[in-house]
Amino acid sequence: MQQPFDRAAEDLGNSIHLEHVNVTVPDQRLATLFYVAGLGLTRDPYLMVSDTNMWVNVGRSQFHLPNGGPQVLRGHTALVISGRQALLDRLASVAKKLEGTSFAFSEHNDYVEAVCPWGNRLRCYEPDTARFGRITLGIPYVEFDVPPGTTQGICAFYPEFMGIATELKNGDGTVARAKVGKDQYLQFRETDRVLPEYDGHHVQIYITNFSGPYRKLRDRGLVSQEDNQYQYRFRDIVDPASGKHLFTVEHEVRSATHPMYLRPLINRNPAETNRTYAAGHEQWAWAMGPDQYDER
Repeated sequence: MQQPFDRAAEDLGNSIHLEHVNVTVPDQRLATLFYVAGLGLTRDPYLMVSDTNMWVNVGRSQFHLPNGGPQVLRGHTALVISGRQALLDRLASVAKKLEGTSFAFSEHNDYVEAVCPWGNRLRCYEPDTARFGRITLGIPYVEFDVPPGTTQGICAFYPEFMGIATELKNGDGTVARAKVGKDQYLQFRETDRVLPEYDGHHVQIYITNFSGPYRKLRDRGLVSQEDNQYQYRFRDIVDPASGKHLFTVEHEVRSATHPMYLRPLINRNPAETNRTYAAGHEQWAWAMGPDQYDER
């Protein structure tokens, strides 16, 4: 029988969703101005609603922004967010209130770069099925700057310890990419720049084979925190063959049985205000509609 479809294109491996990026912030008001008013994202109305933490919805993913000294991810977080001009207008509208901080934004050929008040960089892309699948609002990848000569070992680490598929990109193998969800990746790009010390920021993923990676990480002494029945953490990425340390970033690892797995998230339509309100248009759809169907 003829095989008309590439079945391997739909393989996810062990990781099924990149749920959040966590950086601590010293000022919830400034964070609200940047992430909610500027980017146009939505504060979670159900959880972390006091003044000590804020969860911000991005389609089916989130930013977690607990109080603390400013943490800066070494690299950048990518957002798919439709409406480039509207995004630029929103960022311009908060610029004066964010004067004196690290806030900035700039236009590039295929993305807008926005810098949070403490220096975290976000690359905001328009929806693009060839690059990001059917996402219209979400986090397609997080990219980390890593030391030279580490990407091959990183590419070996994720399949060996986590059951996560990886590949080397960029022709010369200086970019490693780990598939952590549908159209979602952790990327690692080699750089000659001196990297700052790791400050504790983290990413969170859901995996299906929960105990297998745990045993492998534990046997190497890599489990850094035991949170609860559904969650553990590790920080160090090592070369599976030599054990050499390659990079540090905390991974919050959750089981697919975690009570919050794929919890429905509200995403507001930032075009709606009290002056422009139109009933039935309050929500921002995180995926393309039926008129933009997948022709594969």
